Amino acid sequence: MITESHLPWLTVTRGEAPLILAMPHTGVDIPRDIEDGLVSPWLARKDADWWINLLYDFAHNMGATVIRTGISRTVIDCNRDPSGASLYPGQATTELCPTTTFDGESLYRPGFEPQSDEIALRRTAFFDPYHAAIVAAITRLRAKHNTVVLYDCHSIRSGIPRLFEGTLPNFNIGTNNGATCAPALTSAIEAACDKTGFTRVTNGRFRGGYTTRHYGRPSDGVHAVQMELACRGYMREPFSVVKGQWPTPYDEEVAGPMRTVLTHVMQACLRFAA
Repeated sequence: MITESHLPWLTVTRGEAPLILAMPHTGVDIPRDIEDGLVSPWLARKDADWWINLLYDFAHNMGATVIRTGISRTVIDCNRDPSGASLYPGQATTELCPTTTFDGESLYRPGFEPQSDEIALRRTAFFDPYHAAIVAAITRLRAKHNTVVLYDCHSIRSGIPRLFEGTLPNFNIGTNNGATCAPALTSAIEAACDKTGFTRVTNGRFRGGYTTRHYGRPSDGVHAVQMELACRGYMREPFSVVKGQWPTPYDEEVAGPMRTVLTHVMQACLRFAA
């Protein structure tokens, strides 16, 4: 594996297999000038995709290319449409530069919310380089393979009433209702999930974000899928999230069963690409 990046917050671990893992929400870094305007640094990090980089750390040894930003989604959400268009019209969501948490809590002190010029600066500094890395990986691997799978890694708390009713299934597969990858890939991932005691849904509340929808072009040999994991499947998730008790530490014993399933999912992606 070769780790390459000229930016301290962006990690690109280069592999030669036809599989790319994207991690847009595992970062917790917030520049000081932005943090000074926040209500709470903890609140600004509450909705990170906690420990996803650890959960999938085996993917390097399978030859996957892994692209991860260390910047917090509060600074800029690298999985939102940069035009500002909602991915889920009519449903609660957060913006390109979020001003609230998933629970609707204000992130910024009054008067410190990012305006259009600040949003443009953040996009140039963080959003654009992250996606340039994805484009470069796709281009490099498509030159070697007829088919490439782009797998967008996510997690979220199991219950967030503002975003969805009830308890989220363990595995939430998103392909924008089948538009971003071949049915055979979806079926292979579903089969890997369904052989377990975990619950699964495809194109439920989460159907794939900007990354999946923007890059998934099956006719061009690029098949994209988003996997949203409910946190309780790999970490000790409390009933309510409060400062000092969230996130809970990563525990290999707790995460082990889900890591096993995700290994099978990665194998399914590689078999499909081959």
